[in-house]
Order: sequence, then C-alpha cells, then structure tokens
Amino acid sequence: MIKIATVLGSAHPPNITAMALALAQEGLRVIKGVEVLDVDPSKLKLFIPGMEDGPSDRDRLQKLIGGADGVILATPEYHGSFSSLMKVVIENLGYPSALSGKPVSLLGIAGGRYGAIKSLEHLRSVCSHVGALVLPGEISIPRAGTVFDEHGRCLVAEVEQDIRDLAQNLVRFIRETKCPDISPEEMARKGLE
Repeated sequence: MIKIATVLGSAHPPNITAMALALAQEGLRVIKGVEVLDVDPSKLKLFIPGMEDGPSDRDRLQKLIGGADGVILATPEYHGSFSSLMKVVIENLGYPSALSGKPVSLLGIAGGRYGAIKSLEHLRSVCSHVGALVLPGEISIPRAGTVFDEHGRCLVAEVEQDIRDLAQNLVRFIRETKCPDISPEEMARKGLE
C-alpha cells in the first residue's frame, strides 16, 4: 500500500487551496493500492519552535509524514511566498526532517494573474534544503477565485486535469523508483541461504 500525505497550507475561508487539494486527493483515491493521509494543520496543535507551551501534535505530525511514501504540499501564495501555516508544518517536522528522502509534489494557489510562482520557488528551496526530493512539474494556479466555484468545483478542465495528473505522477514516481527495504548485502546473503 502506497501512502501519500496531503498537507493543506491554508486555514483561510473560503479555502480555495483546500478545493484544489481535494482534486489531488480524488486523483489519488482512484488509484488502486493508494491510501491518502489527509493532514490539515489548522486542526493540529503546532507551535513555532522555541515557543512551545504544553502538549502539541508535533510527534503525530512527524509520524504521519514519516510514514508516508510521498507528500503533496498545497499552499496559497501570500506576499510572494508560501503560507506561514506551511512554514510551521515544516518547522515541526524535526531535524532531520520527516520530509528527508521523501518525494514531494507542490501545488500553489494565487489570486493574481502570475499564479503561485514565487511561493512554489520558495517552498521548493526549503523542501530541498531539508532533504526532500521535490519532483518537477509543480502546479501553479493563477486567478484561483475564478477557477473554482463556491462548491469547490473546478471550472477549468485543463486545471482540473493538471491537478489530478500531479497526484498520479507522484504515485508513478514512487512505484517506478521504490527501492527495496533491504541492503544489497542482505539480498546477497538471502540468495546464498
């Protein structure tokens, strides 16, 4: 079973980022042998590192992401970068990061005509820095307020297909590059027994 964690980087209503991420999740759920781990950080108790105040969901978040075979990070673009909520998620993934060595796909949402290019550029840089394998082909959705209706339906067929393809390409990458959980030495020894 391939486990894909999807992380929502927005808590702002109406949540167009959640609408786009829902399409990616639908794209995953139609693939046999794939389980979606839906991570909504707005429902978790996470702190800015160094400002902890009591129990948190940091360990739970690290286990969810750490147990996933791949991750989709979805963020709106705020002030030319990714959301503070996404930054808090990344900061709570520990060091070494639970993203280290994981294939990651990026999905960005923006209200402007240029899309989420800057936020995805920044998010790619941070994820790469913590050791994630950020896949090419991130999706940037411009003028997001015109792409989805109030019920979350995508009004642009090409955008909908791009989002579904993002999810399916992540699974394809995992299936095609999955290394065995056994070292070559262990494989050789088992072959000799």
